[in-house]
Amino acid sequence: MRRPSTTYFPVALTILALSLSVPTLVGQQGDYKTSQEAWRATREATLTADNGWLTMSAFHFLREGPNSFGASPLNDLVLPEGPEQAGDFVLRDHEVFLRATEGQTLAVNAEPVTETRLYPTESTRQNLTIGDITLWVHYSGDRLAVRVSDPNSEIRTSFTGLKWFPIDARYRVHGRFVPHDQPLTVALPNILGDIETFTSHGSVAMTVNGRETTMLPMTSGERLWFIFRDLTSGTETYPAARFLYADAPDEEGWTTVDFNQAYNPPCAFNPYTTCPLPPQPNRLDVRIEAGELNYR
Repeated sequence: MRRPSTTYFPVALTILALSLSVPTLVGQQGDYKTSQEAWRATREATLTADNGWLTMSAFHFLREGPNSFGASPLNDLVLPEGPEQAGDFVLRDHEVFLRATEGQTLAVNAEPVTETRLYPTESTRQNLTIGDITLWVHYSGDRLAVRVSDPNSEIRTSFTGLKWFPIDARYRVHGRFVPHDQPLTVALPNILGDIETFTSHGSVAMTVNGRETTMLPMTSGERLWFIFRDLTSGTETYPAARFLYADAPDEEGWTTVDFNQAYNPPCAFNPYTTCPLPPQPNRLDVRIEAGELNYR
């Protein structure tokens, strides 16, 4: 924030300026509320989309060797549709191969296959589709798993909608980005206890509810990603954490952190997802009464 100008105006001009600014300010507040409501609508539409987090319907950790999958309950990974015995996911020295049951042909990225490597790959994620469901390899820390997306999942079809704190512009704060001397590797446990690593290029100092606060964002493309808790966590908001993005700092090192856009991680809705827990600097000793409420 720049220091305000020390230029002083005659009283009459000051009153005139204030009278002219009032409708502008009201308009700005109305625009802000409208933009926040639009952001919230987009947030819910993304969550409930055909490929959104609510579609996750299974999460199977692979053991070394073959892991069978299909519609039969005798499989290691039981699917809601498809052949009784579709095939095996074969884990071998941290590589995952797909092997179709004899006589079966499976579709990976829309191409028919009987055997192929799913992980690791040099380009796009390898998606196995069976009817309406999609399966792919996912890692949690050092462990490899198969994640299943089903647009007809009960979690999605029974979703009751998001709830929010009232929009409050006081929680839209300016923050000063302070770069680290060197990029910092941050190791965080997720809710399953696996360790995931992220990169942070700096911290952000700001004042929230009158409290000076310094948070540690992870670098996410061109944006800053905050994983945080506060004194509403476990009561009004999701206990593990909330997520929040902010734009990269400008040339003077400032960014805007808008807690009205704090939102729940996928694990608040779906047990078949994994979410990182917040680093110690982001466990805030202040109530953040803004953003998304806990889903119940």
